[in-house]
Amino acid sequence: MSHYPAFGKFDEYQLVKYDRAQPVRLRDVLFLCHAKPRDEAQAMLWKRLVEGQLATPDTWEVPLSATRGDGKREAWERLLRERRLGALALLRNLRNLKQAGVDEGLVREVLGRMETSRVLPFRFIAAARHVPEWEEPLERAMLRAVESREKLPGHTLLVVDVSGSMTAPLSRRSEMLRTDAAYGLAILLLEVTESVSVYSFSDRLVRVPPRRGFALRDAIDASQPHNATYLGVALRQIEESCDRLIVITDEQAHDNIASPRARGIMINVASYKNGVGYGEWTYIDGWSEALVDYVRELERLPD
Repeated sequence: MSHYPAFGKFDEYQLVKYDRAQPVRLRDVLFLCHAKPRDEAQAMLWKRLVEGQLATPDTWEVPLSATRGDGKREAWERLLRERRLGALALLRNLRNLKQAGVDEGLVREVLGRMETSRVLPFRFIAAARHVPEWEEPLERAMLRAVESREKLPGHTLLVVDVSGSMTAPLSRRSEMLRTDAAYGLAILLLEVTESVSVYSFSDRLVRVPPRRGFALRDAIDASQPHNATYLGVALRQIEESCDRLIVITDEQAHDNIASPRARGIMINVASYKNGVGYGEWTYIDGWSEALVDYVRELERLPD
């Protein structure tokens, strides 16, 4: 049995993708780990790997890599018409579509019918930064992605960090900012709560109008300068009652943070980096389309 069972999980597409022209090729790894095929089909696959005869996968990247100049536009348009781009691939490549001169009407049509059920709003925010002229269809698609979700009952206080550290990238390799994630979660939570009050905090606490879509992003971002992080002060200044208090932050704070007066949820959009660790909060590091479901199930647990 192989000491590297992960090798046996690679299909032909993955083997082609990672078998690059380097001093040590995947065939060398295969020989070194003495992997044993699980069946005849895998044995034949590995034989093609050894002989350099793996099939080129039929993915959307293939026709693009083979084209130059005006051919890029034609390749993109064919991929769009054939519905070969998934939602994430489409959003990530909108800037490339624009640069290639792809027909704008076709792009708007595809955005109008794209499957968005598992795409979070921060993806649309990041895309809109690169192609602001397509914000209208992006916003419609974004709101469609959350319109069917079950509402969280009662009143929610949503407090969003807009301090200077929130304008940092999500990671070294990401073009998305922590604010993209924070504003995207704010848009999502506003859509899936029965009643909500929105605040921003940095040097001070500011009430933000509960607008929908990109208008909420703009209202939060423009609510105050992006300076220091006084979360403790902000929470002490909130006077209205609520069923849940949700803070979206990178957990860099300049003051002490007390226990919440209601059910408190701290969502850290930079969980690999920080952590305030104060008070009786429920901490959620990172985010996904399951975040709202997690909050809902959490509240169903007995106290």
